[in-house]
Amino acid sequence: MPQIKSAKKRMRQDAKRRLMNRSRKGVLRSQLRKVTDAIQAGDREIADKEFRIATKLLDRAGLRRLVHANLASRKKSALAKKINAIGS
Repeated sequence: MPQIKSAKKRMRQDAKRRLMNRSRKGVLRSQLRKVTDAIQAGDREIADKEFRIATKLLDRAGLRRLVHANLASRKKSALAKKINAIGS
């Protein structure tokens, strides 16, 4: 356990941030799962709606360094390709 006041504060901050990051990652994964489920079901309308939400979450996660920015970009691109393949 830290003895220095600033180190104790850092531990408290880290604990809060860890919980928030876990929550945000869980929300992101759930949304990505909703998009993939809609794609597998072949429902273009629902997939588009869920994709818009997922895009917003991915962009925000990339900015906050929750996930790497390139990973967010890759996921968006791959999902968009799959959704466009439903229509054709």
